[in-house]
Amino acid sequence: MLTADQIRTRYFDFYLSRGHNIIPSAPLVPENDPTTLFTGSGMQPMVSYLLGQTHPLGTRLVDSQKCFRTQDIVEVGDNRHDTFFEMLGNWSLGDYFKKEQISWLFKFLTEPKAGLGLDPSRLYISAFAGNSDINIPRDEETVTFWQEQFSSVGIDALAVKDPEKGMQRGRIFYYDDTKNWWSRSGTPAQMPVGEPGGPDSEVFFDFGTHHQLHENSPFKNQPCHPNCDCGRFIELGNSVFMTYLKTNTGFVPLEKKNIDFGGGLERIAAAVLDTPDIYRTDLYSPIISRLEEITGKAYSQDEKAMRVIADHLKASVFLIVDGVRPGNKQQDYYLRRLLRRVAVKSYQLKGQIIDPSEFSSITDKVLDIYKNTSYFNSSNSLPQVNDVVREEMIKFTRSLDKGLKEFNKYSPVQLDAKTAFNLYQTLGFPVEIIEELYLQKNVKLDREEFDRIFKSHQDLSRTASAGMFKGGLADDSHTVVRYHTATHLLHQALRDVLGSHVQQKGSNITAERLRFDFSHPARLTPEETTKVELIMNQKISENLTVTKMEMSKTQALSQGALAFFPEKYPDNTSVYKIGDYSMELCGGPHVNSTGELGRIKIVKEESAGSGIRRIYARLSDDKKIHNEH
Repeated sequence: MLTADQIRTRYFDFYLSRGHNIIPSAPLVPENDPTTLFTGSGMQPMVSYLLGQTHPLGTRLVDSQKCFRTQDIVEVGDNRHDTFFEMLGNWSLGDYFKKEQISWLFKFLTEPKAGLGLDPSRLYISAFAGNSDINIPRDEETVTFWQEQFSSVGIDALAVKDPEKGMQRGRIFYYDDTKNWWSRSGTPAQMPVGEPGGPDSEVFFDFGTHHQLHENSPFKNQPCHPNCDCGRFIELGNSVFMTYLKTNTGFVPLEKKNIDFGGGLERIAAAVLDTPDIYRTDLYSPIISRLEEITGKAYSQDEKAMRVIADHLKASVFLIVDGVRPGNKQQDYYLRRLLRRVAVKSYQLKGQIIDPSEFSSITDKVLDIYKNTSYFNSSNSLPQVNDVVREEMIKFTRSLDKGLKEFNKYSPVQLDAKTAFNLYQTLGFPVEIIEELYLQKNVKLDREEFDRIFKSHQDLSRTASAGMFKGGLADDSHTVVRYHTATHLLHQALRDVLGSHVQQKGSNITAERLRFDFSHPARLTPEETTKVELIMNQKISENLTVTKMEMSKTQALSQGALAFFPEKYPDNTSVYKIGDYSMELCGGPHVNSTGELGRIKIVKEESAGSGIRRIYARLSDDKKIHNEH
């Protein structure tokens, strides 16, 4: 059987032989797209090219894009969902179209030498049924091209217009735009003006009826068809015919017709292995085997828990390597949620707290699985990943045992929104985990009431900062303003020296010093501290101009402005730029040029919590800075 590495290589080779160029995977955290937290599809980094911009590598492209989807967190546990996955993709930017795409995809899936050698009789197809409200017709052209391919191997591909009635001896099934239309935002009605989209055509693999997946699913009383969620069919990939642009008045054709294909490597590997469970492929099996050793439980004893742990740890590794750190905001929150869900599931699986260091042996497996890819350098990534995972697990497991014992004291009738908030506030349990624990006792948490209690608590907490200055300063004396500008220099210098994972987590400024908290898993070395100082003082000596600009928050983020507390800024906000060196959303005030700062000295660096470091620094009007703490 082909391994996942071999499938990926064959895919690249197949399309390279057809004039495609390989493009690298984009980061999981989009660099210039403030509209979304994570890269969740191969299309996201390609939008500008789909709209007509010329790609430097040409019109035929192929890639393997790493993806993370937050919406699938609660879905993980079945045989086919995961939050992190690889999306094999090929692209035609105004080059070939439906006929070539369908022909090549069919060949790649079915030919044994150049492709995967899948049995064509086990492949089923979906196509767009049309939408008269937006004047886009049924995609009969796509159906015709698929029928030609099946006919070439002796299969009569009947098209079915009402798949909800079941298989009906069909091979190709028409679905509406909730199933067979693709854009980043969903259906045509959900798309914003200016977004591209189009009908699509999926390929499904049939694992057969002998597994009795449909009969043992929640959908057993409904007819089965390729888009049924019972697990009998698994989607191998989706060819999007990106042909339309949404306007204020409807949809217009794009100047160039594009192809956007994406196929999940994990699901393709499951089809090649002929198992309906993606967690039995070599992209997961080493992780599952190690979990069995750690917990003393066989995979078959609790498949759901093992799948959650395996997926979430893999996703965490990739998020950490791309600069995300556990926290309470935006991307950081999702990493924390994943790791804490791992802690809860592993505790329930083994019946006791698992030593946080044990998780390092699992993250090692993740790095080993992907050692032949360009996603990360395993030797450099390993210490960083293990440190972050271990610190977060240590922090959470201190309260986990106590929290679960406390939770188990409550009877179902006592599990209300107030109890949930107390668990959330005192024990650090994410509300999503609390919801899962409630469901284990057949209680549904009232999220509206929980949110009301949460907001009430926030409103009370905010009164403590009622007298704060608009930029977060305790006063607006010139000395404090100088420290404020110095904080921006420090932030950028830390990112230059330590990496883009550095994010501001808090700051405090007085007339005597600045204090700056930031995400980083380890103590700064003396060399790193010296380098940060040198960079800051160099920028001060360059007497860079500090410029204030007013613009929309979206525009600022798209231009690369840093904003790690974006929710505190209005839609139209101020941005401060220090020469060409630093650019941040900020309420101000600041000095006119960096020469006003004098000199800066880091006087102390310490831990401020798990994965958070704290720096104290002082300014001096002259060149002499005393090393006083």
